[in-house]
Amino acid sequence: MSQGATAEVGAQADRPLAGQVALVTGASRGIGAATAQALARLGAHCVLIARTQGGLEETDDAIRAAGGQSTLLPFNLVKDADKIDMVGPSLVERFGRLDILVHNAGALGALTPVAHITPRDWTEVIGTNLTASWRLIRTCDPPLRAAPAGRAIFVTTGRVQRPKAFWGAYGASKAAMEHLVQSWAQEVEHTPLRVNLFDPGVVATKLRGQAMPGEDQSTIAQPQDVAPALAALCLPTETRHGATVLYKR
Repeated sequence: MSQGATAEVGAQADRPLAGQVALVTGASRGIGAATAQALARLGAHCVLIARTQGGLEETDDAIRAAGGQSTLLPFNLVKDADKIDMVGPSLVERFGRLDILVHNAGALGALTPVAHITPRDWTEVIGTNLTASWRLIRTCDPPLRAAPAGRAIFVTTGRVQRPKAFWGAYGASKAAMEHLVQSWAQEVEHTPLRVNLFDPGVVATKLRGQAMPGEDQSTIAQPQDVAPALAALCLPTETRHGATVLYKR
């Protein structure tokens, strides 16, 4: 094999997602931002969704500094929910494809007794964790099925299996999301599309800080620790389907 051919094979191995398009929600910070950067390093063009323009620009800067590419879609998954429906067709129109979906965006709401959950918090938590999942599946299903190796990952939590006082809205929204995603996984079982859930465990994120304000976040896993494991689920070589993958530090 010539030196040029050897170099090309090496480049393909380093960038197995070259030419692919990945959609990542909650990409302005935390696990979403770290995962977008990890996917970009693997060669994917990352389309980033989050509410905060400034945060998205910071993620974009980090991606471009490392030689990657990204496109920013700043909008609120709850207040601007109708915009989700156009994401799939818009990406196909612009890029001709969508290969990867990572729904990482999440809302905690106030940790409060179930009887005290406010309609505002309920709307925010259910809208971000569950309804946005449904809308993303609706809009991304056609291009992901058409992709040679479509991959869809939804970030979940161990709170689904371990209900706890005051976590009712968050736990219920994630439990319903898991059911929805597992149903979709069964529906696409005989296609190239692989659909999985990812539980990152305890990670130093803004959501974790809201839940545990007194915790020293330097003692727990960081988003950049978790991101490679999540990004690995997006590789064409990943064969798991309908699984809940736990991050192990």
